[in-house]
Amino acid sequence: MPRRTPPLLNRSSWLPRRLDDALRTPLRHASRSVRSTGAVVGVVALAIIGAACSPVEPAGEQSGEQPSSGQDVFGDAADPAAVKNGGTLTVALSADPDKLDPTLSRSLYSRYVFHTMCEKLYDLGPDAKIKPQLATALPDISPDGLSLTIPLREGVKFADGGTLDSAAVKVSINRGLTLAGSGRKSELGPISSIETPDPKTVVIKLSKPFAPLTAALADRAGMILSPAAVEKLGANFSTAPVCAGPFKFANRVAQNSIKVVKDPLYYDAAKVHLDAIEYRIITDSSIRSANLRSGDAQVADSLSSQDAPTLQKDSSLTVLQSQSLGYQGLTINIGNASGIGNPTKQLDTPIAKDARIRQALEASIDREALVKSIFNGLNTVACSPISPKSEFSSDAAQACPAHDPAKAKELLGQAGVSTPYKVTMITSNNPDSLRLAQALQAMVKEGGFELIIKPVEYASLLDQQDRGDFELLQLGWSGRVDPDANIFNFVGSEGSQNVAGYNSPEVDKLLTDARQSKDKAQRVQLYGQVVAKLQQDDPLIYLYRQRNLTGVTKKVLGVQTYPDGVIRTAFAGYAK
Repeated sequence: MPRRTPPLLNRSSWLPRRLDDALRTPLRHASRSVRSTGAVVGVVALAIIGAACSPVEPAGEQSGEQPSSGQDVFGDAADPAAVKNGGTLTVALSADPDKLDPTLSRSLYSRYVFHTMCEKLYDLGPDAKIKPQLATALPDISPDGLSLTIPLREGVKFADGGTLDSAAVKVSINRGLTLAGSGRKSELGPISSIETPDPKTVVIKLSKPFAPLTAALADRAGMILSPAAVEKLGANFSTAPVCAGPFKFANRVAQNSIKVVKDPLYYDAAKVHLDAIEYRIITDSSIRSANLRSGDAQVADSLSSQDAPTLQKDSSLTVLQSQSLGYQGLTINIGNASGIGNPTKQLDTPIAKDARIRQALEASIDREALVKSIFNGLNTVACSPISPKSEFSSDAAQACPAHDPAKAKELLGQAGVSTPYKVTMITSNNPDSLRLAQALQAMVKEGGFELIIKPVEYASLLDQQDRGDFELLQLGWSGRVDPDANIFNFVGSEGSQNVAGYNSPEVDKLLTDARQSKDKAQRVQLYGQVVAKLQQDDPLIYLYRQRNLTGVTKKVLGVQTYPDGVIRTAFAGYAK
């Protein structure tokens, strides 16, 4: 699922710690790894057994060093009187973003960059509420739910000088619906037509009501691209992306860096203080932290839960925290036989054909032990794609299958497979992802599984996932405010990121009913039923929700991180 995020780990206990847009993490500093896997597994096994059999105290808790779990620190907007203009901000990223094309992109890390150069019709505030951005008001929705009228901000220019108007919005949304490989198609729902009665008004017509559309337009589906650049570059838009935003694309060095520079055409250019932002790809969390402390980077994403307490003590740094709306989990290839976007076909492997084997794998995983002993208690258990903080959550949506190795072995016996049952998992070839994989490898052994770890470079991971070239895949998702965007894309039979190849008419109907309902209570009930069915079929095994931990030097003001996981740097500046 090229959509999410990779995990972050507590190095002291050799267990994992955080998880994408999907996203994930690439390679550069990941050379230590496969050779040491065997040696590490024993250490991991001891750590997990201790966690499972006795009370676990997160590292640092007794000395008061652990950050407060659940305490959000989003960061404050910059006071214009306190910042100076100029300078380049260096952001240390834990993964190389995928394509810088809002229509095709799926990773969290690309959203960091898009935040600076591709504004959306709508955005989220720190309270995860939707607010206008390129639009001037929330959509006016017709009583039958089949028409949304969106008023547009006037005077907006793309970085190439073109005017952002209703025609440009129509081009971008239609591209999301029709471009081959689009990750936005299922997010946009049943759009039948887009009307442009005047340059500042867009009317979206639907064949059926679609409750999640406004939320979708607050993310990549709502980013408006330059029609001139779309026409010129087509599917190669990512090589020189052009949008409307505080910054514009400058250059990219694959697996190394991305640079954006201030756009003088931005409609609110006076709010932009920095000359440029450079994103440097540093996959090792300890090296990101070292760069932050040395001043080589002013911002570092995805801090290790082991590093965060120490960094919080540093008077020159601030650690921003927000609880993710997403999850980290495991995806099982059930029917992705010929690549995402092609018809599903039942795979001829025991784990793909028999849900009891998938249920056994889930029963083998002790989520509480992972969270406590690997993540210092900073992350939280996740058993579904719906955040407990979501207004669409319920007891049914948060129900959690028990850790029960004995039941796992019983299920494997019922399925008629020999034990240990071997299953191969691909994961990102970086230290944090490997630690998580090794922890799972040791943990599921008790339930009758032999987990074979196959590390691959991040870009290759995304490619293999799309091709269906995997048996088990570890990836995460950074989360969206409307639960539809956390579920339908990944388990709906028509989902544009359904890399599991899962096909359930029952789940499709429940999700479609929830999409079309204008009754919040009904949507809550339907999502609870979806979770129950997913836990029977287990195309995805949800593991935990990470804290978004971002380190920032106090020399910079105005950096913010919200529950959507996106680091907001566009209006930051160096302190005077």
